[in-house]
Amino acid sequence: MEAENISKLIPVLVLLILGIIESLGGLYFDDKRSKNDLTIELVSLTILPTLIQPAILALVLFVMNLWFPVYEDYFINSYVLWHILAFLVFDDLTQYFWHRFSHENAFMWKLHRPHHVVEEMGVLVTYRNAFLYYAFMPGIWLSAILIFLGMTEVYLYYLPIKMIVIMSAHSETKWDRILYKYKFLHPFAWVIERTISTPSTHYAHHGLTSKDEISNPNGNYGNLLFFWDVLFGTAKITRKYPSKFGAWNKMKEPWYVQLLFPIIKSKDSRSELSSIKTNMDYDPSKDYKDFVS
Repeated sequence: MEAENISKLIPVLVLLILGIIESLGGLYFDDKRSKNDLTIELVSLTILPTLIQPAILALVLFVMNLWFPVYEDYFINSYVLWHILAFLVFDDLTQYFWHRFSHENAFMWKLHRPHHVVEEMGVLVTYRNAFLYYAFMPGIWLSAILIFLGMTEVYLYYLPIKMIVIMSAHSETKWDRILYKYKFLHPFAWVIERTISTPSTHYAHHGLTSKDEISNPNGNYGNLLFFWDVLFGTAKITRKYPSKFGAWNKMKEPWYVQLLFPIIKSKDSRSELSSIKTNMDYDPSKDYKDFVS
């Protein structure tokens, strides 16, 4: 139980530290971040770890114990590197494809768009997604199965490491700047930026338009490992940071519409969240266009 508590506590502490640093820099006190944005971020931050993930874990463990009890802790004594590889493939790689699919499919985009319509980066952006985006995320379900199979110990280390990398990649602290500042660190930077997500590579994913020659709105999908982008040809590395963020259709609906779509739809017919399919649906082939709300 102690290891489990530590595993949960570490990401919380990192979130608080990064949030305090960003707050001292004035990030959450300007005009770009509305109360609606902060509500989306705080509700998402609360619901995912306290409701969605525990519910999925409980359901998977119940079903597996009911139908496949013989496989409980089946791999508990197998080589630890196999456990690590299992989480990297069944959680992080599937999340790469889930994330990529959400930029290629109009309906999936509507579940993912809360993550992109905000016009600033910051650690709280990490969890901005509609509830159904997480509820159906394959990696969460598959991780629960791996836990049932006896890989809990590795998961208690894997999860905080992954969350630290992802939160840091969204953070305004831009920790990777020091790697680019000093020439003797450039070889180390070359390895790091092709292995894990960094602020530079992930900021590029959130950038408004690739016309700035920095942003890569339809690429740089990696979460823990940026290596997947390198492997599948969706990587763009510039060691720079976009100055503008958002999405080309940035009409901002109330927080409950963005997080609960399609259960709750927008009442504004001009919104892509007004229906499952609309004439305003996101088109990934359009890099950017002015949108008048």
